[in-house]
Amino acid sequence: MGTIRAVIFDVDGTLVDSNDQHARAWVEALAEYGYKVPVEQVRPLIGMGGDKVLPILTGLSADEPKGKKIAGRRDAIFADKYLPQVRPLPGARDLLLRLKGDGVKLAVASSSAKDLLKRLLNIVGAPNVFEKAASGDDAEDSKPDPDIVHAALKGLAEPADVVAMIGDTPYDVEAARRAKVTPIAVRSGGWRDADLKDALEIYDGPLDLLRQLDGSVLAAAAVR
Repeated sequence: MGTIRAVIFDVDGTLVDSNDQHARAWVEALAEYGYKVPVEQVRPLIGMGGDKVLPILTGLSADEPKGKKIAGRRDAIFADKYLPQVRPLPGARDLLLRLKGDGVKLAVASSSAKDLLKRLLNIVGAPNVFEKAASGDDAEDSKPDPDIVHAALKGLAEPADVVAMIGDTPYDVEAARRAKVTPIAVRSGGWRDADLKDALEIYDGPLDLLRQLDGSVLAAAAVR
């Protein structure tokens, strides 16, 4: 691992507090199509894209007509009902601005669709700090497959061994490792340390990482 020069961020559960809202949107959309799935079954799947979540919960492919309708309805419910409830996690904006000010290149790797991702980054309050915002539209397969991380890396124009990725789920950690970038985890998405054990470092959330930045792997990240 070289000196970190760039950082890729997940968004849901990492920069904004939205994982519970995503789970409830799935439950409501599935119920409209006759699938009674408890939120407790959906919640551990948040962090993967709909292409992974839908088959696990229903056996339907995300590419077949009914699967597309359910996924589209889930997107609409989240955007209309739950997005207004979403708030940035403490320290998220300040962490981004600190890293950007230190000369670190920043990118996003999120399973959300492009339009929704833009709205989520607006909630964080620092939408213009990223070299690349890779969305689900940029990847054939969602996390834990590394496609979205590869798309973010391409936008950063940096080799993987000088890039870290910060996420809140084991799917983020696995995607980072498969893309050969340094995985850093935050607990703010509701996962336990045992689930995030393959990350190099684990913090409570963006504020905790900001406070401990000088002792983290990102301490020497600034481009001098």
